[in-house]
Amino acid sequence: MSQPAPNLSSPRLTSLDAYRGFVMICLAGNGFGIAQTAKSFPDSSLWQTLRYQFDHVPWVGCAFWDLIQPSFMFMVGVAMPYSLAKRRQARDSFGWLFAHAAFRAIVLILLGVFLSSTSSKQTNFTFMNVLSQIGLGYVFLFLIAHWPRWAQAVAAVGILVGYWGWFATHPLPSADFDDAAVGLPADWPMLTGFEAHWQKNANAAADVDLWLLNQFPREDGKPFTFNNGGYQTLNFIPSLVTMLFGLMTGDFIRRSSNRTAVFGTLLGMGIVFLASGWAIAHFGYCPLVKRIWTPSWTLCSTGWTLVLLAGFYGLIDGVGVRAWSFPLVVAGMNSILLYMLSQMLKPWTQRAMERHFGSKWLTIFGEEYQPIVASCGVLLMFWLFVYWLYRQRVFLKI
Repeated sequence: MSQPAPNLSSPRLTSLDAYRGFVMICLAGNGFGIAQTAKSFPDSSLWQTLRYQFDHVPWVGCAFWDLIQPSFMFMVGVAMPYSLAKRRQARDSFGWLFAHAAFRAIVLILLGVFLSSTSSKQTNFTFMNVLSQIGLGYVFLFLIAHWPRWAQAVAAVGILVGYWGWFATHPLPSADFDDAAVGLPADWPMLTGFEAHWQKNANAAADVDLWLLNQFPREDGKPFTFNNGGYQTLNFIPSLVTMLFGLMTGDFIRRSSNRTAVFGTLLGMGIVFLASGWAIAHFGYCPLVKRIWTPSWTLCSTGWTLVLLAGFYGLIDGVGVRAWSFPLVVAGMNSILLYMLSQMLKPWTQRAMERHFGSKWLTIFGEEYQPIVASCGVLLMFWLFVYWLYRQRVFLKI
């Protein structure tokens, strides 16, 4: 790999745009319809393996699809040192930077609430959407970004240990606790022993949401009792650590002149994080649960994001093989817009395509593969739109 001198004027990190675009294309394409298609092949081990990887695990474990959100949050952290360096070059004051960070946080939270309300009769005040989660932690990320790197590392460890201790010491449900009342079916694989502190909808963060979310107006006046997926508002606290790890990674990359060393460090640290998270879960100290962002999940998912970033960085910024990444870069440079399109306009876009092109194209490879064709068709429409914006140099930023 070539090794130019470090450029602290912060040129755009192409590999980060490509990684972000890869994540957003997967999300906008609804996982390319693979999980839905796999339902037509229940006896195929290949299709069932793909189905597992392109869907969220019910509670404990990790699949590829579970890495979409941590990748997005990790990249928010990676991008911040570049953004701050650019604004410092423009001589923006700390007060102006703080105001911008606070404004961005508020907009992200409100966008998350808006997107969570699209199928509701009224505003759905919930804060589990990835944009809201980023917004809730963003001001803290901005403030910690001004600390020395050792202090950032101490903060990350302190948050994880403190959050783990809070869950670990929170009282367990009583023996007569009604599991069905919090959405757990009779065949739910209950966590036992010490790991029961991280049970779905019966944990420390779930109790906070029982109070917090009932402070807001609820649809039809019904009180909030549980989240169907087991997601919690306070996930933003451990996921802030995911962004902090991204922050330290971005600062390291920006200041490094040896691209071979950067690639090796990213890959090596990724393996260390993976092993650490897996070990904590394996020995029963804390289960690997994405839906409540357990500390073991924070470490393990960060490991995967580092490995993925190492791959993109090594190919694009390291050896300079860039041409293949252009479609990803286009998507990555308008990621928020692409995310909003995917959350709001997928069904409308497919109906519009059927209106203008008919429906025969959906079954061109057979009925079983219709979900893949439909998902890829909608994705193509979204990508062509952001490509047109890319050609016009128009990018949605907050």
